[in-house]
Amino acid sequence: MASFSGQMPNAIDLPYCVDKPNLTDSPYFIDTHCHFDFPPFSGAEAASLLSAAQANVRQIIVPAVSAAYFSRVVDLAANYPPLFAALGLHPLYIAQHQDFDVAVLASWLASKTEKLVAVGEIGLDLYMDEPQLPRQLALLQAQLKLARQHDLPVILHSRRSHDQLAAVLRKAALPRTGVVHGFAGSLAQAQAFIRLGYYIGVGGTITYERAQKTRNVMAVLPLSALLLETDAPDMPLAGFQGQANRPERAAKVFEVLCKLRPEAPQEIASHLLHNSQQLFRIPPV
Repeated sequence: MASFSGQMPNAIDLPYCVDKPNLTDSPYFIDTHCHFDFPPFSGAEAASLLSAAQANVRQIIVPAVSAAYFSRVVDLAANYPPLFAALGLHPLYIAQHQDFDVAVLASWLASKTEKLVAVGEIGLDLYMDEPQLPRQLALLQAQLKLARQHDLPVILHSRRSHDQLAAVLRKAALPRTGVVHGFAGSLAQAQAFIRLGYYIGVGGTITYERAQKTRNVMAVLPLSALLLETDAPDMPLAGFQGQANRPERAAKVFEVLCKLRPEAPQEIASHLLHNSQQLFRIPPV
């Protein structure tokens, strides 16, 4: 277990209902963030899903990043039982998004597409040379409004923007919240999101020993607030630098998380599964 000198967050009054998972179940993994519509998975979907299943990763959420990918992501979810779709306009592609893309997203959401479980990937990114923050904010607010209208959670991207994002989410006050994926902020920032009802995505960053801040945060956050993810094919794990990340490596992220936490692996796995099912309303397999 990693040591941490900050305030323990277990005293947080979670604003959402936290049901305890059934520890008698046999938990498996849900990769809650994988860009399965990108190479190297394109054209190798069946083999990639088999590799994931062999690592006990049985379900995968695929978030789109732009309107050009909406059809592809929806088709993947329709054709492969382990896959579920999320549709959104990623802030990293702010220069490419067109003004009418929000209307395109609204049309897809209104179609009640089967296995569409979230609006995402959306959010804020201040790491870019030209972030166009006012346009990013307008795009985010429009998509949060759509999530509310269609009773869907959100999958959130945030780079150097945690405080700004928390302010937007506080004002939006969505009844169904979402997850801040690939979180690498401070304990205080994580607590702020959790108090708003949002989950925290645990990914490959914790596999790097030098990432002590993130490892320490994930060691002490409530299990009821954590989701497992890879962000494949991005965010390669330690030992796999230079290689495309893959959904089966969610199991490796889990192994490292278990080393950082005091709870038994069964309890950790059960919480991660339960949290994912509760947020995204994904049926068990």
